[in-house]
Amino acid sequence: MLLTVSGPPGSGKSTTAAAIADRLDLEHVSGGDIFRSLAEERNLTLAELNRQAEEDAAIDRDLDERLRAAAVERDDIVLESRLSGWLAGEHATLRIWLHAPLEIRAQRIADRENKSVDQAREETQVREQSERERYREYYDIEIKDLSIYDLSVNTARWSPSAVPGLIGDAIERYDPVTDEGHIPVEIDF
Repeated sequence: MLLTVSGPPGSGKSTTAAAIADRLDLEHVSGGDIFRSLAEERNLTLAELNRQAEEDAAIDRDLDERLRAAAVERDDIVLESRLSGWLAGEHATLRIWLHAPLEIRAQRIADRENKSVDQAREETQVREQSERERYREYYDIEIKDLSIYDLSVNTARWSPSAVPGLIGDAIERYDPVTDEGHIPVEIDF
């Protein structure tokens, strides 16, 4: 089983992916962890590495190749990154998109990184714009195109402990034989 969990910064990808991996006894591979490792290796902040990635395509390509390799070479994983749904391609059992309004995501990031909400919002907007442009240029991917995802969940509507349960229930009900060619479902009550 290969599950992908994607979404913008602060949407709950890491929390949700780790909980799903734990619930289903799967390995969790995090693009964020890989990106943070790349920043540490270069002695840069995440924002600095993101700016460098705007000028050096090798940074994104290295990260994305590591994620793509995980999708192809490993079994029984939850692959979590902004592009994991795209990178896993036909290898994915289910592709999940998490989202939340910018204000909610900025608050989560501010709390997590001990910064002001205004700073988190501004940095997030800059980061998202930069990534959107790079994904389009490098891979011809429009990150806002959610048509590849099987399930989309607004994490602002649910507690952090409820989101993995909702997704876990959907995964357990999914039948790849009868659900093949299904229409993606938006869970957003």
